[in-house]
Amino acid sequence: MKLFKKIGNKISNIPLRLKIWLYFVLFIAIVFILLWFFQIFFLEHFYEKMKTNEVNKTAETIAEIYDECDTAEFSEFLEEVAVDNDMCIEVFDKYGRSIYSCEVLGDCLIHGRGNSTFEFIQRISESSDGEIYYKIKNPRTNYDMLLYGSVMGSSDNPEGYVLLNSTLVPVGSTVKIIKKQLMMITFILILIAFVISIYISNRIAKPITKITKDAKNLAKGDFNTKFEGKGYMEVKQLADTLNYAETELSKVDTMQRDLIANISHDLRTPLTMLKAYAEMIRDLSGDNPKKRAEHLEIIINETDRLALLVNDILDLSKLESGKQKLSCTEFDIRDKLEEIIDRFKGISEKMGYHIHFTPDANRIVCCDVVKIEQVIYNLINNAINYTGADKQVYVRQINKENGVLIEIEDTGDGIEADKIKLIFDKYYRSENHKREVVGTGLGLSIVKAALKLHNFDYGVRSVLGKGSVFWFKINDNNFPDATGQNK
Repeated sequence: MKLFKKIGNKISNIPLRLKIWLYFVLFIAIVFILLWFFQIFFLEHFYEKMKTNEVNKTAETIAEIYDECDTAEFSEFLEEVAVDNDMCIEVFDKYGRSIYSCEVLGDCLIHGRGNSTFEFIQRISESSDGEIYYKIKNPRTNYDMLLYGSVMGSSDNPEGYVLLNSTLVPVGSTVKIIKKQLMMITFILILIAFVISIYISNRIAKPITKITKDAKNLAKGDFNTKFEGKGYMEVKQLADTLNYAETELSKVDTMQRDLIANISHDLRTPLTMLKAYAEMIRDLSGDNPKKRAEHLEIIINETDRLALLVNDILDLSKLESGKQKLSCTEFDIRDKLEEIIDRFKGISEKMGYHIHFTPDANRIVCCDVVKIEQVIYNLINNAINYTGADKQVYVRQINKENGVLIEIEDTGDGIEADKIKLIFDKYYRSENHKREVVGTGLGLSIVKAALKLHNFDYGVRSVLGKGSVFWFKINDNNFPDATGQNK
């Protein structure tokens, strides 16, 4: 086994072009070995086997039509068979009297041989299966002769006997001729195979080699690489797949760069504020209790903003990686909505927002309460960010037969139809009006990841100039278990 593994490892390290050439040459070699083996070494055996089957079949045919034809028709038939098959035929009745005799060979062993025919008949009668087979050398020609005899009818009650004699043509000279021809053909075909194998191996390996080279450029970060697959279908499919992968990797790289840029920007702003106000406390307001309190309040707010950003990044990372599992419990969704909306009373009173809640009947749902709280909180916060000048936000609970539909509506400028599919992407921001309210730009991405983990439907409806409605549905018959799998 170790030897085969070593051979396999060595073969796997051979370049594709050379490997294809070796396989092709090996195939040609096997074909020639089989051709030589059967044409030279087994030719005589095959010939003798074929001749024996032919004689046996002829004897069976003669026995079958023995009772069906008159004497003239039977004689005519036997003569035709003897000439066509180049053999001597003699037919005897059950008493050993010759009915028909045809000699087409120059020296037949069953005619004019004294008591030899009666000896053959006796041997046929004494045989267990009613037939005899001899391979005899002709003393005059030194050729092998095939002598075959069989009973017509049953062995217990024979109707007659058939004796057939045919020459086994020596194949030694034929083998020599075939051998010379095979040597010439082998030499010519080896040259042709060598040229064809080089051409085919180059044709197959060239596009793969080029794709491999381009793939190395892609691995180095060259996303302008274009893969070309020519020659055969599999290479084209591979090239198309790699082009698709290149496009997706380019998108991921762009998103990664944008993500780093956005995170850097969001981190820089609170850090800059923290440093600036800390320096102001040190240099200016350290001895002024009122100013110091104002500056400390700003530092605390910016610290909260920084902590929120870090927490959102960690939450999104866990959700998208699949490492975070669901912890599903039963709770009343109406009570939970009222509780979350109460948390926004402070910002509502301070900044003039009005959050209207339209509840439905109490409804028990089963899902991860922490993640659903985060979903609802982020959707309300997003509505506050983008609502209109009237600062109205509407939250609705709509009980359905198979679940609960939650809708959060704002009265802002709405979202363009071609931008709706992008709204849940990380750091995507609508170009329409937006207030400066606390947020990290990751809220909707967290909403998307949490709802996908629950396998809940979600979406957004929007009309330009009239606002947007973000919604999701908690399904009654699609509750995930503690591992995140649906029941």
